[in-house]
Amino acid sequence: MDFRKRIAQEQGESEARDFPFKEETHQIIGAAFEVHNALGCGLLEKPYENALVVELHSRGISFAQQRCYPIDYKSVNVGHYTPDLVVFDSIIVEIKAIEQIGNIERAQVLNYLRISKLKLGLVLNFKHPRLQHERIAL
Repeated sequence: MDFRKRIAQEQGESEARDFPFKEETHQIIGAAFEVHNALGCGLLEKPYENALVVELHSRGISFAQQRCYPIDYKSVNVGHYTPDLVVFDSIIVEIKAIEQIGNIERAQVLNYLRISKLKLGLVLNFKHPRLQHERIAL
């Protein structure tokens, strides 16, 4: 392998480690922008979630809506967690319509990632004229 190809391969591997699911994340955010452009801001969360489901389906992106994950404590089930969406069987997507994404939302997604054993979450905030999004990784 020549030097340039090896460097490019190493950069690609480093990027994959530093930014897992990059392409998938971009596809989800692109779909969210499409929903935001069509519906605008100011609605409650559920219409955005349902519209994103329609958009993901139209783009052929795999997802599960309201998938349930058990919460266990000392081998006893103490409840469950149901994220808005799990996309590509790998990324938890939480839909919000709040003033801003803060530490509470970040902590919530980190807990969801631990419960689901997934490694990546996206918080999408439709409250403002410009879609806000944050990527949270374990």
